[in-house]
Amino acid sequence: MAAKLKKGDEVIVLTGKDKGKSGEIVKVFPAKDRIVVSGINKVKRHTKPSAMGQGGIEEKEAAIHISNVAYKTDDGKASHIGFKKLKDGSTARVIKKTKETVSE
Repeated sequence: MAAKLKKGDEVIVLTGKDKGKSGEIVKVFPAKDRIVVSGINKVKRHTKPSAMGQGGIEEKEAAIHISNVAYKTDDGKASHIGFKKLKDGSTARVIKKTKETVSE
């Protein structure tokens, strides 16, 4: 199935500890239906020192399920994304609330 949300899209979190916050998609895991959003779902990981660098407590973004986020429209509200067949036979991503196509 084609990805409704892609890397670089601005999204709003719908549920969880970061509900209402928004950020840009950094990484997408389509097989697991998860995404990593900048500044969202921050967790602390303890790393051992190695030859590569110093250990310590590192804070980074963890993956969040794709169903817990929605596309952020131009007016700052959340909306889901769908697909629409175009006249030339190709498909385009469409904002469900406003019926506008999303620029790729």
